[in-house]
Amino acid sequence: MLFTGQQSRLLKASTTMAKASAVKVSPKILDTFNVKDITGENFSFESLLDESFKGVKSFEGSVVEGTVVGMDDEFVTLDVGLKSEGRIPLREFSVQGSKAEIKVGDKVEVYVERMENKDGEAVLSREKARREESWVLLEKQHKANERVSGTIFGRVKGGFTVDLNGAVAFLPGSQVDIRPVRDISPLFGTPQPFLILKMDRQRGNIVVSRRAVLEESRAEARSELVSNLKEGQELQGVVKNITDYGAFIDLGGVDGLLHVTDISWKRINHPSEVLTVGQTVNVKIIRFNEESQRISLGMKQLDSDPWQGVEGKFKIGQRYKGRVTNIADYGAFVELGEGIEGLVHVSEMSWTKKNIHPGKIVSTSQEVEVQVLDVDLTKRRISLGLKQTTENPWSKFATAHKAGDVLEGEIRNVTEFGLFVGIGDQIDGMVHMSDLSWDQAGEEAIKAFKKGDSLKVKVLEIDPEKERVSLGVKQLTGADPVEEAMGGVAKGSVVTCTVTAVTTGGIEVSINDKLKGFIKKGDLSRERSEQRPDRFAVGEKVDAKVIKTDRAGRNLELSIKQREIEEDKQAMAEYGSSDSGASLGDILGAALQKKGKSEAASEEAPKKAKKAKTEE
Repeated sequence: MLFTGQQSRLLKASTTMAKASAVKVSPKILDTFNVKDITGENFSFESLLDESFKGVKSFEGSVVEGTVVGMDDEFVTLDVGLKSEGRIPLREFSVQGSKAEIKVGDKVEVYVERMENKDGEAVLSREKARREESWVLLEKQHKANERVSGTIFGRVKGGFTVDLNGAVAFLPGSQVDIRPVRDISPLFGTPQPFLILKMDRQRGNIVVSRRAVLEESRAEARSELVSNLKEGQELQGVVKNITDYGAFIDLGGVDGLLHVTDISWKRINHPSEVLTVGQTVNVKIIRFNEESQRISLGMKQLDSDPWQGVEGKFKIGQRYKGRVTNIADYGAFVELGEGIEGLVHVSEMSWTKKNIHPGKIVSTSQEVEVQVLDVDLTKRRISLGLKQTTENPWSKFATAHKAGDVLEGEIRNVTEFGLFVGIGDQIDGMVHMSDLSWDQAGEEAIKAFKKGDSLKVKVLEIDPEKERVSLGVKQLTGADPVEEAMGGVAKGSVVTCTVTAVTTGGIEVSINDKLKGFIKKGDLSRERSEQRPDRFAVGEKVDAKVIKTDRAGRNLELSIKQREIEEDKQAMAEYGSSDSGASLGDILGAALQKKGKSEAASEEAPKKAKKAKTEE
């Protein structure tokens, strides 16, 4: 309750009544009284006082007006019309971040906490009075959704504290700015506008937002700015954020994206090489979508295009000097002129070094000589070659050597498919594992070689275009014995084989102890009942017909069935056919009988010759 000066003067009119009530009241009490005459004989001061206070028994918890009667470096002494004066710390009269502006004689409203303490002084508070005043005003502003002025003065968990002219509010960290702010210290102690998000008077909680105010201002500025934007327009902006793919530029309420490829005509790895946060830059609007309000910006478009007039300047086959500007996994970029770059692919960097990172051949800022391989002005690409500026060692080797030459070199690498042998300046030839031995399988033969050994090889083939030299080791020992043996065995011929192994799918055989062959289960006989591998024994000799020769696999495919069918056909042709009335058994019987007589005659001839010689 606020007491007026009239009430205070009425209380002071009677010393007796003042001492009895032990009350001194603010001068404003008089404003609430209607006193015509306080000097009459029939005047009742007690009734008048009761009528004024209307049953108020205490000033505690009320806001009263006081007068500053004294000041020092720490306290302000006030007379509020009570029995005794009260003292309030000087800091309560200052706004956060500024000095107190108060002097003796000033009228100020204060909050009465206690009418008298143990020292006989009134316990007063300016902060609580201001808080009461602020709450009333803030509630009105919150209902009207109006902005309030406050000062950030402290940090708390999850945010900051704000002084709203006496009332303390909470500012969440997410509500400080539109984007995260790393350093908020410049905002401390400066009056700023806020929007009240939530108020709870019973709990004394107020939540405010600075971001909401900025978004409103930004939306207004954005609408005005967007309405005037058009493609090709040149603007000035501030770099707000940098990412791997570009930078966001604040154009004064609206952001645009400056892609990394539109920053400079030169190749850059990251936007931070050219830009910094807070930097002011000149940009050009290259694309503007009114529906999505997305703005694409460019910096390089403000400068002349270095590719204009390039046509005819760099000719295919010509050599130029340049500087390595960037190295990637797939090659190196070389600057041939201001803003003009070409790519040396990793495959065009060295004649001999394969599967190696370009960074091990060239380094950034190194000056190199390159040869132009291709020019594509439409795609703005120039293909360059580094190895073409040096002599091709493969062509040099092909000139100095030919197939059949015998060389000696060091085994530089052993792989699962062969050996690499050094045969010249930075040139390696390959010995495939199939060219290591005539007798052993490649997987077994390669185990006898190790890296660093000296090895004599024979040149089998030279292909400078494919940068390949094929070598052989087994070719040094002469011709392939198996090949020679296979040369005497023609497809369709009948050979005598020796069974070396019996399997479920057929039998393995050998011919002349050099060739290997296989007879499938279905080729063991023309009779199905006889197509059983188990009727053969290891070491048994059989006659079979060669139906397929596999020189690469060094193997023969044989068939007993085909041999029997062929013999039947020959018997039919020689002794008749079943159409003449003779059965197949008769024909085969006659053929076998003739064969038997022929064999007996051949055996009898030597005996007769020997007998005749004895008789002589």
